[in-house]
Amino acid sequence: MPRAAPGLVAGVDVGGTFTDLVILDPASGAVRLAKVPTTLPNQAEGVLAAFEAAEADLAGIDLIVHGTTTTTNAVLERQLARTGMITTQGFRDVLELGRRTRPQAYGMHGHFTPVIPRDLRLEVPERMDARGQILTPLDEAAVEAAVRQLLAAGCESLVIHFLHAYANPAHELRAGALAKALWPNGHITLGHALLSESREYERGVTAAVNASVQPLLERYVARLADQLAAKGYQRDLLVMNGNGGMVTARDVGREAVKTVMSGPASGVMAAVATGRRAGMTNLLTYDMGGTSTDVAMIRGGVAPVSNEIEVEYAMPIHVPMVDVRTVGAGGGSIARIDAGGMLRVGPESAGSVPGPVCYGLGGTRVTISDANLILGRLPASRFGQAASAARQAMADQIGAPLGLGVEAAAAAVIRIANTHMAGAIRMVSISLGADPRDFALFAFGGAGPLHAVALARELGVPRVLIPARPGITNALGCVVADLRHDFVRTLNRPLDAADMAEVHAILAAQEAEGRRLVGAEKITLRATRTTFSADMQFVGQTHLLRVPVVSANPSRADLQAGFEAAYHARFRVNLPTIRANLVNLNCSVIGERPAFDLSRLIDPAGRKPTAVPTETRKVWFDGWHDAPVYWRDHLPLDLDLHGPAIIEQMDTTIVIDPGARVTSDADGNLIVEAGA
Repeated sequence: MPRAAPGLVAGVDVGGTFTDLVILDPASGAVRLAKVPTTLPNQAEGVLAAFEAAEADLAGIDLIVHGTTTTTNAVLERQLARTGMITTQGFRDVLELGRRTRPQAYGMHGHFTPVIPRDLRLEVPERMDARGQILTPLDEAAVEAAVRQLLAAGCESLVIHFLHAYANPAHELRAGALAKALWPNGHITLGHALLSESREYERGVTAAVNASVQPLLERYVARLADQLAAKGYQRDLLVMNGNGGMVTARDVGREAVKTVMSGPASGVMAAVATGRRAGMTNLLTYDMGGTSTDVAMIRGGVAPVSNEIEVEYAMPIHVPMVDVRTVGAGGGSIARIDAGGMLRVGPESAGSVPGPVCYGLGGTRVTISDANLILGRLPASRFGQAASAARQAMADQIGAPLGLGVEAAAAAVIRIANTHMAGAIRMVSISLGADPRDFALFAFGGAGPLHAVALARELGVPRVLIPARPGITNALGCVVADLRHDFVRTLNRPLDAADMAEVHAILAAQEAEGRRLVGAEKITLRATRTTFSADMQFVGQTHLLRVPVVSANPSRADLQAGFEAAYHARFRVNLPTIRANLVNLNCSVIGERPAFDLSRLIDPAGRKPTAVPTETRKVWFDGWHDAPVYWRDHLPLDLDLHGPAIIEQMDTTIVIDPGARVTSDADGNLIVEAGA
């Protein structure tokens, strides 16, 4: 690839172990890649190191899109800015009471740490009803006193969260104005401004998360933008949102909570783009990394976006995010025998330090990676003496307690891990009324292709699609993602009593605001499109169904028919005599970026006319098999291989089970017919 020139687009994704970079030239299709260790606690250093490793001239890059784990890690680890909340009198405990669920289903004890501690949640007299009528006027003196009390307690961020502010935000707006006159920075979150929907618990948690990560994200993004500018980058830095779109660095802090799940979302967007080019628009995405596995369902070439994601127990974040589910099964997941003599795998992970035993960095507990090494799926020659240590640890920790040989013990670890991951994929497919046999499995992440064929057989998925660069797919997702702005507004009316003129006005206003925001970005777009939907339920129900809406002017009959169709598709039941309830109106405005040529993610110059193994080694598949080993960059585009086989590349290893067949498409993606 020549030195960076105008028009280059860079995607950089920060993971828990590695920071990945893709630089793509839209004119020629040329690609430059880099993979460097993630630098904690300052991720910006790793981002800059990735550009240095790629020998990129930042002055010549036209656009940088960044996927970050800053907000996700801060929430999960509770490393948050000190935040205070002002709420309606009598309701400060909503964040802890939640929905009366429990951290563990059984037992007398549980543990939960709210985002904002109780002593920093203050109440003031005010009250709206669900129709937006004032029941108790706002006590402005109490608001000012509460602001001063929280400042004295050392709070950096503030949440103002009043009951039913979605129906009438007047009190929140006035309290926000009073707080702004006293608060020393701009870190003030009004609940209704972030999320204008009912459910005070979910709205409160979302606002609390936003406020508590806002200072952290703003400082990180500002530091990164300044350092990129110092190296010559002259354009806007864009940050991936959890909805699969992106937003400029200057605006990202205002709605910081939307960057939660930024990394997993970028992987799903890469799957959408790759699948469309491969002619596969129904995909089950399977991203296995070092610590966890993320799965999602793509139907009709559209990423699944939900407003009801729960990041962890009692952490519902009700802003639109790509619907990704996570299980604690990654290459570093620890295998152990529990007190009842049962084999368990994960969710505890060895991480990257000390890591699996085979890393030779001091790890002593066997992991999924150790099992793959013992079974010949990873080359023992690359691990030196640590390979022998992994075998001994497997024999002592798993084999001996279960009465199994070392290979059978390792195979049992892989089997348990595959069962966990298959369960997660069933959760995003079968539990939603979809048949896995109608999909292809899109396998990526550093460890995903090691397990993909076995998982496909477990699920009955006929084909596996393995992209050209599985280990850097999330960075590629940053390159191909579109601009996207999502809007939600609560009505919460029985459909037969809803004012359709109000419905039309809300949808039209949402679309106009989204198009204004998209048009304000200085990014080349090929088109702008809008999608509408409604969240509906039967009167008396709690859970919502997302119903597509064809235009900004739907009729009452259109909404009723759409809801009945969505309900039947999900539950296979018709209930025509029960009234439908129109809860939320949603609008998404998407600025479509130009398509990119992905055929050169693997350099065509390195391909050989035929597939020639680099070696043959013993690999365990319910017994030892002689498996040829190939280097992926050398494989021809007219590939036709049959398992067993191992395909290695810079960023992953691919296991082809006996009986499976592998071909390639024009982009160099591998298509595996899984077989029985």
